[in-house]
Amino acid sequence: MAEILAGKGSVQFTHVTKRFPTRDGVEKTVLRDVNLVIEPGMFCAVVGPTGCGKSTTLTLAAGLYRPSEGSVRVSGREVDGITQGTSFVFQSDALMPWKSILKNVALGPTFRGVSKQQALEEARDWLRTVGLAGFENYYPYQLSGGMRKRVSMAAALINKPSMLLMDEPFSALDVQTRAIMSNELLTLWEKTRPSVLFVTHDLEEAIALADRVVVMTAGPATVKAVFDIDLPRPRGQVQDIRFQPRFLDLYQQIWESLREEVAQAYSRSPAISKQKGAVA
Repeated sequence: MAEILAGKGSVQFTHVTKRFPTRDGVEKTVLRDVNLVIEPGMFCAVVGPTGCGKSTTLTLAAGLYRPSEGSVRVSGREVDGITQGTSFVFQSDALMPWKSILKNVALGPTFRGVSKQQALEEARDWLRTVGLAGFENYYPYQLSGGMRKRVSMAAALINKPSMLLMDEPFSALDVQTRAIMSNELLTLWEKTRPSVLFVTHDLEEAIALADRVVVMTAGPATVKAVFDIDLPRPRGQVQDIRFQPRFLDLYQQIWESLREEVAQAYSRSPAISKQKGAVA
């Protein structure tokens, strides 16, 4: 087990608590005593109620924040700064609007010291891989949402990360485009097999993509349950996976664990609390 946790791309949260200061000077606990292990090359999806702190796990793994208590280790090393070998795909587009998509994708290699010519050649290869050959000189505003998301994935994967962090990357897309992008992601992931920590509100998406699904409690978040997804790989089309009997069994099991947390988070919302007070 120790060798696994020291492997490239492995992630280990050990008794991690994270607090943030608020405007009134009181610290708010977002994560509480989180214990989580992601083996090298594993695709792990994290689900939980809105606002429970799922995305904070990504920022801790990336080294953008440090835990208030406990430790986060990536590839066997404790995170004490920006984590090397990590790429981040955000919910909103993180593309520079004044640069062509070719130059956007080439930014990573350029920052790593690769020559401009080689960086552009690698960027062209990745745009070809994600089906955007011929669009190299377009700007982000000229592309559809799904095409921009392909650019974001190319910009992340060109860096050959050992760990890929994804924060609800497809949530702004329509249902059909989300399905296409999910298939694209699985195809691209199969090529290099980085470890993936994928935050989503969509339980079907989590099961269709992941090797493991982690259910977080209503905030402050901690790990409530962990489910290993035994659907065979390669998965094929996510649209078809969702009709398989085993998929439906897994969905029911995980939803039973998640439903209580969603209901609890919903009951805490200010609008619902105010409404209950008015009724009382």
